[in-house]
Amino acid sequence: MSTPTPSTVPDFDPDAMLDRARDTFDIEAQAVLGLKQRVGANFVQAVRAILGVRGRVVVMGMGKSGHVGRKIAATLASTGTPAMFVHPAEASHGDLGMIKAVDLVLAISNSGEVEELTTILPVVKRQGVPLIAMTGRPDSTLAKHADVVLDAGVEKEACPLNLAPTASTTAQMALGDALAVALLDARGFGAEDFARSHPGGALGRKLLTHVSDVMRSGDSVPRSTPQASVSDLMKSMSVGGFGAAVILESDGRASGIFTDGDLRRLIEAGTDLRSARAEDVMHRGPRTIRAEALAVEAAELMEQHGITRLFVTDSDGRVTGALNTHDLLRAKVI
Repeated sequence: MSTPTPSTVPDFDPDAMLDRARDTFDIEAQAVLGLKQRVGANFVQAVRAILGVRGRVVVMGMGKSGHVGRKIAATLASTGTPAMFVHPAEASHGDLGMIKAVDLVLAISNSGEVEELTTILPVVKRQGVPLIAMTGRPDSTLAKHADVVLDAGVEKEACPLNLAPTASTTAQMALGDALAVALLDARGFGAEDFARSHPGGALGRKLLTHVSDVMRSGDSVPRSTPQASVSDLMKSMSVGGFGAAVILESDGRASGIFTDGDLRRLIEAGTDLRSARAEDVMHRGPRTIRAEALAVEAAELMEQHGITRLFVTDSDGRVTGALNTHDLLRAKVI
């Protein structure tokens, strides 16, 4: 049986649909702003309780609250608070063993009366596990078992039948985010900490990738001596398609750089290169960067000076590597 298209649905009114969408935004925005007015001492108490946990925050919830709970657990874990999600129904059939006395349970239920959740609460309490309830009913069974109650109540759902969890799940999500952000701030969790938990993301690459991880080294570094002929210098430049060569003193320090652009300009100017030496045509004082610097710092240095390549030095200033924008692009740093 084919699914009806909007044009075949009786009495389909585009303007009414847009009005319904706008009403949904208004209702859910009001639900979140309502939390702002109610957040207070209980929220602070919840943050303190989580900060004091030696184990993990075990997030639980059924149905739509369970979906929200999975997201909250993931957000907590990625921002410095060890957390995991345990399904209440599975907990009654063995998964309750995942919860240890050193953990804390964050139970989410708008009604606070979900049977799968309320059934296991006495067992959790007997283990001495602290319980934070996130519920829309502070007088519910869940709230009565809790050590701390976070009021996530809303005046009404965005659903016109006031049945489907909509505004209530938005409020739960926002309250979970507020917890995660408050905990992140209290722990002094910074960008580098975030990168360590997101090594595969763009931020992780930027904050965890060092110049030494992406640079060319050994024979892949095009090099020459000050006394080399321009012909030999050109041969050095062809190494690895780098398009430039570093001119090194006998101690391994860089005295200059010569690029394919320099060569083109000299030829265009009609310069006689047959008797010239590398030291005659090179640019002195090339830009360099230390191997232990972040790769993103190399990208910033290139952008700042309008260049596309850098040579890498050790703590004594000796050249140990080279990199260009193509190397940074391959590493997905830029």
